[in-house]
Amino acid sequence: MVQPFQCAARILVATFAMAGVSVLPAAEDTQPDILLIVADDLGYSDLGAFGGEIATPNLDALARRGLMLTNFHAGATCSPTRAMLMSGVDHHRAGLGSMTEALRFNPAQQGKPGYEGHLNDRVVTIATLLNEAGYATRMVGKWHLGYEPKDHPSARGFEHSFALLAGGAQHFDGGRAIPLDPESLHREDGREVEWPAGHYSSDFYTDRMIEYFGAAPVDKPLFAYAAYTAPHWPLQAPDQYIEKYSGRYSAGWDAVRAERLARMKRLGLVANADIVAARPESVPAWKDLPDEQKKRHARLMEIYAAMVDNLDINVGRLLDAYEALDRKRDTIIVFMSDNGAEAMVPESAPLPGLPEWIRENFDNRFENLGHRGSHAGYGPGWAHVSGAPFRSFKGSAYEGGTHTSALVVLPHGRAGRVDDFVHVLDVVPTLLGLAGVGLPGNSHRGRPIHALEGRAFIDATGAVVPVDREHFAAHELFGHRNVRVGTLKAVSEWAGMSGSAAWELFDLASDPGEQRNLAAMRGKALGELTARYEEWARAHGVIMPSTQAPSYGTKQAPAGEQM
Repeated sequence: MVQPFQCAARILVATFAMAGVSVLPAAEDTQPDILLIVADDLGYSDLGAFGGEIATPNLDALARRGLMLTNFHAGATCSPTRAMLMSGVDHHRAGLGSMTEALRFNPAQQGKPGYEGHLNDRVVTIATLLNEAGYATRMVGKWHLGYEPKDHPSARGFEHSFALLAGGAQHFDGGRAIPLDPESLHREDGREVEWPAGHYSSDFYTDRMIEYFGAAPVDKPLFAYAAYTAPHWPLQAPDQYIEKYSGRYSAGWDAVRAERLARMKRLGLVANADIVAARPESVPAWKDLPDEQKKRHARLMEIYAAMVDNLDINVGRLLDAYEALDRKRDTIIVFMSDNGAEAMVPESAPLPGLPEWIRENFDNRFENLGHRGSHAGYGPGWAHVSGAPFRSFKGSAYEGGTHTSALVVLPHGRAGRVDDFVHVLDVVPTLLGLAGVGLPGNSHRGRPIHALEGRAFIDATGAVVPVDREHFAAHELFGHRNVRVGTLKAVSEWAGMSGSAAWELFDLASDPGEQRNLAAMRGKALGELTARYEEWARAHGVIMPSTQAPSYGTKQAPAGEQM
């Protein structure tokens, strides 16, 4: 059972820590256990607590028990988010200015500071800081922060880990998700290992973390990082979960999205249907699809829902096993998705060699979808549902790329909604503060590092710290850029060989779906925002793409072009 805060002394230590004062770690018996759980490509509205129809009772229970972060922002794709989550430093400084997989297509970025393609030595991980403060550190799942031994979790603060080095894998046999990945993907405590035959990804990661729980020393606080690979493509799930959703999505993406928006309105997550994003032009109306395409698309969403359902079951298993240990410590639980909903159709993606590799090596006939040996994604039609009410998808600088669901459960049981802007950069300083661990500053063990860039959004007493009304945030990935001050947000997406598109301006307070471009009527405000973006980009060493690389963005293959 999760215990209440135990000691005023730890609160004082944590307060100094969040003020940037280096202090000694709190006494071991006052340091909380920390469980950090990350889903891969989960859409904002997929959880029941955020309006979804998928069965997620365990995560919904966490939402009721803790804080729902309704305005949480991550990076636009996996590895940039994970770099920021582990380091508390913007991904352009931490080494993932672009994804490793994309750097090969942009010579201008290769070899430049911040574009190493792995977590560099100018940052220190939260695992390292917590371990040095007395924590036992454990990790399972997707790492995606470097392939060399010096970059593995075992070299970045985790005492024990079973890690997927790549950005994805097949869920039943652990095989490659893209042909660019190396043959060997998994490391246990730094040693090359094979995926255990017969295990499904979310089930196995949970089993292994439960083993780590049981072997963790009781006299040390625990930092456990469970980075699931679901529901990232290839869409695969155990049969009983797929069967549970048989026929559930036959009404199509337009009807299901309308149902979600109605629930979101009842939950107070959207004010009305006039301020949500319209269906992208590349996605046809469901009624206009041929029957065979409807059947196939409905099955793909059934598999996706099955993956989310199974993920929720495994989160429940994980928490039940942890609480059964009765470690008699305060416990902090954080759950989040790493980016917006994934719209890429891998069978027709622009990544060189991927469609051909899938055709040659996988069986994507309707009757095999979701099973071992299939390889499919659910595409922009359903991603538009998962990302409701926002515009665009994973990889984009619009809200649909970065605005994700997140939950925080605190020891004292504080519950409710946090509607203020919270960024993934804020996670590290918040957790360090709650653990009573001093912030690292500009050096660590005699080497220079970048200082943390986020802010603690929960103070040492467990109270939410309101965000400054004029808070500033900026983002860039694949040439897609945004900058915001308060509720005003400017966006410019990479437009291919011609460079960046013109900046657009939105007021998210009245237009969270980013449907009304205010650039023409509020030119002065737009100029101020873009000037601040340029200042931020120079300070962070942002290098725009030199060529049109295969990447994410607003334009996706039409939903009907799946194999």
